[in-house]
Amino acid sequence: MPDQLAGKIAVVTGGGRGIGRSIAIAYAREGADLCLVSRTQNQLDEVAGEIQALGQKALTISADVTNPDQVRALAEQIKNEVGRIDILVNNAGGGIEKNSILESDPETWIQDVTVNLTSVYLVTHALLPLMIESGGGHIINTGSGMGHRSTPTHSAYHVGKAGLWMFTQCLAEEVWEHGINVNELIPGPVATHLTQGRMEVGGPPPFAPSEYVKSPDDVVPLALFLATQPPGGPTAQSFSLTRRPI
Repeated sequence: MPDQLAGKIAVVTGGGRGIGRSIAIAYAREGADLCLVSRTQNQLDEVAGEIQALGQKALTISADVTNPDQVRALAEQIKNEVGRIDILVNNAGGGIEKNSILESDPETWIQDVTVNLTSVYLVTHALLPLMIESGGGHIINTGSGMGHRSTPTHSAYHVGKAGLWMFTQCLAEEVWEHGINVNELIPGPVATHLTQGRMEVGGPPPFAPSEYVKSPDDVVPLALFLATQPPGGPTAQSFSLTRRPI
């Protein structure tokens, strides 16, 4: 069905590159206008240009989603300039501290958890009133299989994404009466700027021979599925593109 998101407003954090960029452009192709959030303005401008070429509107906001003041400001800007939200994709994140717990740097460990978990809380907390006023919609949190299992390293990323999964479930139980569905999207291994030198599209990642490495565009069908579910559709669920148990 063409124009599945006609008339909708979608906010995508981490929308300047990678998975966020692909999701934002795909939503625009389906008729949505976009609010793009990232720290890097030139990347936002490039994506906005592609969205506008599709005939849709794109508001760009350069902000650090781990900074409460900047998040409050972006929420106010969206409310004043756009006036509604139908879809929120909490996509910003990344792995920073890769060492074991004993060898990790405490500041970096906390920063890792903050970018993967606290940022999602801040953005959601700030934008949720406007989404409720708008009559409901969809919140999609980009998670990870690493939030569902442990390994001997990358503990901060595991903890951040595990917290995100629990946050997704808690939020879903709080907001279903407002017509808001909240779900986790697990992309599996994807070739992005964060995995350069370790993963190539179409090949197996170094940690799982059953997997194949996807491009950011390969995540789009699931992101579109979650954004187009009808009222009363799935909520508090985790949807995964992985090829192994999570």
